[in-house]
Amino acid sequence: MTKEGFIFNVFGYEHPEARVFAFLKYIPATFKNLFNLKYLENSWNYEGHRVFRAEQLYTAKNYRSFLETFRIDFPDYVYFCPLRKKEIISAPLNSIGRVYSPRECLHGLKMIRKKDTLQTAALDLIEMLSRESQISFNDFGIHGSIALNMHTPKSDIDLVVYGEQNFRKLEKTISKLSERQTLTYVWKNRLDAARRYKAKYKSKLFMYNAVRKKEEINANYGLFRYSPVKHIEFRSKIIDDTEAMFRPAIYKISDYEPTSTKSRLKETTIPTIVVSMVGCYRNVARKGAVILVSGMLERVENIETQNAFYQVVVGTGVSEEESIWPL
Repeated sequence: MTKEGFIFNVFGYEHPEARVFAFLKYIPATFKNLFNLKYLENSWNYEGHRVFRAEQLYTAKNYRSFLETFRIDFPDYVYFCPLRKKEIISAPLNSIGRVYSPRECLHGLKMIRKKDTLQTAALDLIEMLSRESQISFNDFGIHGSIALNMHTPKSDIDLVVYGEQNFRKLEKTISKLSERQTLTYVWKNRLDAARRYKAKYKSKLFMYNAVRKKEEINANYGLFRYSPVKHIEFRSKIIDDTEAMFRPAIYKISDYEPTSTKSRLKETTIPTIVVSMVGCYRNVARKGAVILVSGMLERVENIETQNAFYQVVVGTGVSEEESIWPL
């Protein structure tokens, strides 16, 4: 949460000095009319102040709207990234009033003496999942409206687990609990069915995602330079899914097959990685699966060694036609 009352999600694991890349999630009522957005009808109460959320958070159109308003009214939140040669929304460290860590928020929840129904359900759920999966309680966290203490009885339970191996263990555990009818999967669309990250526990909807452990953070801002080439569409096979559950989600690929004439590439520019900046494309397919991808081809150069490779990015904020679909 910033001093102006904006509530951001920190984005990714590499950040410039003295600021963090972030995505705006909640907007205080004071600044609501500055943004050209369609808002959800309901609002939230954050420490006595009303905050609003865009009807659709992660669209190219909305990102451009966020960027335009910040550029005009809050220019400190716009950073020109020399590695990408474009403006990116980011929060200066000196603007941050409070940081909410999922792990710390969970421990704070546990310490509350008089919990409401949703808080009790969230804690019961995580303790049960920890017990059934044999994942340490300390490797879980909670975020979303419960973490911010602005939930309502109808709010979802948003939980995270730290670490790739823990995520895979939790994934298997939730599948077993579903078979035992302790939990019930909730699938609203094809991506939900592919990800299997959303379920109900005692009539309460919950979602789970992954956060990297410290030893799994291998990003280092300033090491790579990114140059967009062109938009492409193709099929490929996933050969490594060990970073597919994080955000950004990373899929290592092979067997590039263009699905349009403009997507034909020289052998030296064929991508080896697909990176999704959009959360809904996390963990949508596993190793060995074939995916259909639409995104921006980028040349990635190691500044120190000058070695380069190519990747495709989904969620550049440029086009709505960027996606990953399991086949």
